[in-house]
Amino acid sequence: MKELIDKAEILIEALPYIRRFFDKTIVIKYGGSAMQDEALRVSFAVDVVLLKYIGLRPVIVHGGGPQIGETLERLGKSSTFVDGLRVTDDATMEVVEMVLGGKVNREIVALVQRSGGRSVGLTGSDGDMIRVTRHLEDDRDLGRVGRVVAVDPAPIVAVNDAGYLPVIAPIGVDDAGVTHNVNADEAAGAIAASLAAEKLILLTDVEGVRDASGELLPRVTVEEARKYIAEGTIREGMIPKVRCCVDALERGVHRTHVIDGRVLHAVLLEIFTDVGVGTLITN
Repeated sequence: MKELIDKAEILIEALPYIRRFFDKTIVIKYGGSAMQDEALRVSFAVDVVLLKYIGLRPVIVHGGGPQIGETLERLGKSSTFVDGLRVTDDATMEVVEMVLGGKVNREIVALVQRSGGRSVGLTGSDGDMIRVTRHLEDDRDLGRVGRVVAVDPAPIVAVNDAGYLPVIAPIGVDDAGVTHNVNADEAAGAIAASLAAEKLILLTDVEGVRDASGELLPRVTVEEARKYIAEGTIREGMIPKVRCCVDALERGVHRTHVIDGRVLHAVLLEIFTDVGVGTLITN
């Protein structure tokens, strides 16, 4: 009986959050271990299906870097990175579109549907949804790597309004109609801003943002985030994620989260519990 009462108390704890976020858009960047480990994959799919059924409007934007790397390796093609961005020539872009827009996207759609949801896969090039310009890193040409300049949210809204869960591959298109590889965090942030999302959630392979002593920071303001980056407290791979969150907040997203995707049901725990499983970054 105690176990049943405990479950009821968990539901009661979630009720204020369910009421607060009903009909609100939640953009989730899906990547890292959460895409690799089977138990975490199933856990994530169940989480987003539940969000949809209780009246939220989840949107998944996925990565796929490891899968792209594996495919390139099988084809005998090496990968070159500049500040974490994959240099993308025409041959590499063909693989990116095949892996992200085909294999990975379809696998996520199928996973959501096996978990009881209804899902539609999209790429950012569908309907010119994600518009980009060529990304230059310190004046170095990275090939077909795009920087997002605009997002048309209409296709995403239409899919959600029809009762389906959008799953989006981060591929953008320029003014000439040429497709480009887009960083998944950047794409998720831009999509969240275009939808005036309630939340942007980045799934990572770390617990969240840490202070100088290594302690997890449950909450960070934009001002604090900038200070931590300048001081070197936030460093390496966490810098672009935090900057993505700050940029999204400045463009109208209400709250952003960097959470540990290695935790089962991390998305539900972050949204519907008092404690959460990562770092909330907010204005």
